[in-house]
Amino acid sequence: MQPTPLHASHDREIESLAEFDEVVSGGGSLARFRVQAIDLTDRTRDLLSVDTTGAVFLGCPMEPVAAERVRASGALVFPPVPGLPLDPYRGHLYSPDELFASLDAGYEATPDARAYAWFQQAKADGDIFASMVRAIHDDSVSDALDELLVGVRVVGVMGGHAMARGTQAYAGAARLGRTLARSGLMVATGGGPGAMEAANLGAYAAPFDDGMLDEALNILAAVPSFTPSVTDWARSAFEVRGRWPSGGPSVGIPTWFYGHEPPNAFAAHTAKYFANATREDGLLARSNAGVVFLPGAAGTVQEIFDNATPNYYESRGEPTPMVLVDRAHWTEKYPAWALLKSLACERAMESRIALVDRIDDAPEALKHFGG
Repeated sequence: MQPTPLHASHDREIESLAEFDEVVSGGGSLARFRVQAIDLTDRTRDLLSVDTTGAVFLGCPMEPVAAERVRASGALVFPPVPGLPLDPYRGHLYSPDELFASLDAGYEATPDARAYAWFQQAKADGDIFASMVRAIHDDSVSDALDELLVGVRVVGVMGGHAMARGTQAYAGAARLGRTLARSGLMVATGGGPGAMEAANLGAYAAPFDDGMLDEALNILAAVPSFTPSVTDWARSAFEVRGRWPSGGPSVGIPTWFYGHEPPNAFAAHTAKYFANATREDGLLARSNAGVVFLPGAAGTVQEIFDNATPNYYESRGEPTPMVLVDRAHWTEKYPAWALLKSLACERAMESRIALVDRIDDAPEALKHFGG
């Protein structure tokens, strides 16, 4: 038996039944393909006849006779893990409809809330198997995120979760997301509430006339925060989505590590992680068109310097733009700008950082950098 290669190009990944059928039609071969999270219980005839040498089946239900045959032919079969509220081998990012399914019964009934509850229990138990499952899940999410963003110009928008709906700051963050999306950039945020939700909302609103965003902001203002009720907060977002379906795309990258913060419903593509460090680094690394930092506290300060470090060392290549919004916030309340400017002095990143007074100035600053 030949060893299975530990790498395979994305064009040898099969992530849907349609792709599976296309490959095996006319006696095609599955040799060295990666088949990911597809129910193959109705494809036994194909699995008994097709070449599966060196293939890997990740979480694909199949009949025992089919599993026995593909293993005998040299394939690796990683069976589904029973009893989980999620699929660790998933081939695609989450959608809001998936994460918030069963919201009518209350947020606690949703897959998002059940995944957090499982995470908390598994951590308390110290279960090494659960740790492995989480690692597989997060790697699958990263793979799906990379596939989505191939060749895409991504701009990150960072900011605090406490920014309330109905405030001028929230409206400004939404306008920022809309402007960036209309300029052809993919907006990426931490995927949670507050400034993150506002930027994703703005990207969602980008295809509509300007009045749509004003109306949406009025609807959302009735439920300013995800506390005390995540259910009410999420329902108001889905009310907006229901009135204006098929909004513009954006990316949210939240984490169950901060499980008390729900994901927002305006990011069309949600890459939700268990490991916050993987999530933070991945969000910043994929923001190849730069990052806008809105006013925030400890989390946003951490993100500024997480982004500054690879820019300082040029470990990811040419430094990417960094735009900090609100001079008083970043020079007086949390004086991160002075340290950032000192780090940048006489380095390539020095010409790629900016501090602006108003949120509406951020897109022009990015444009100046070529973002």
